[in-house]
Amino acid sequence: MSTAASDTSRRVAVVTGASSGIGAATARALAGDGYDVVLGARRVDRLEALAAEIGGRARQLDVTDPESVDRFVAGLDRVDVLVNNAGGAKGLATVADADLDDWRWMWETNVVGTLRVTKALLPALEASGDGLIVTITSLAAIEPYDNGAGYTSAKHGQAMIHRTLRLELLGKPIRLTEIAPGMVETEFSLVRFDGDADKADAVYSGLEPLVADDVAEVISFVASRPPHVNMDQIVLKPRDQASARRNIKTG
Repeated sequence: MSTAASDTSRRVAVVTGASSGIGAATARALAGDGYDVVLGARRVDRLEALAAEIGGRARQLDVTDPESVDRFVAGLDRVDVLVNNAGGAKGLATVADADLDDWRWMWETNVVGTLRVTKALLPALEASGDGLIVTITSLAAIEPYDNGAGYTSAKHGQAMIHRTLRLELLGKPIRLTEIAPGMVETEFSLVRFDGDADKADAVYSGLEPLVADDVAEVISFVASRPPHVNMDQIVLKPRDQASARRNIKTG
């Protein structure tokens, strides 16, 4: 695992869920902006390859495991930017048919995982003098949709942590931005459907979704704002999607 020492003169960005999708694209974008990027995810082989590509630091991270989080943050004395990207969905069951194990995973990953990492890095972010917390929630954090209560409730919970922090950190040198993407073609649907590629591909067929780089470019822009500018919430959707329940396929 890459544990290369950081250049203390460079700003440090921590990205969770960095092994693929939005996280990997964000790591590349922030590295291109000059950040020393610390990548966290469970799939260390992917992290190592990405770290080698961008000159970052790979650290194994399972946000559902308190000991893993402790190991991940150990020695991270400087953190200027935290991108809370780790998360995901499982299944599309109705509330009546809810799989409680799926619900527990979604809450532990999206809500408690975000809490663990954020809480652990708050002292370093404040000490930076100009910290930034970007939390990737979802359009599901704003509105519900059929068969999605497990995910929408978890994303609402994650968003409430972030939005409450905005109030609690007022007056401290930490900015907070919530980014709520709509449909983004990544491994998200593949995870939701337990690796069923046909089901995952069907989600995006017939429309043009966002891609990971679209979200990463927005994160890069947010991180480039001066210390007095706080972009509270950014909702990002493809042109073909009007809401969580309506896109050009659903009418």
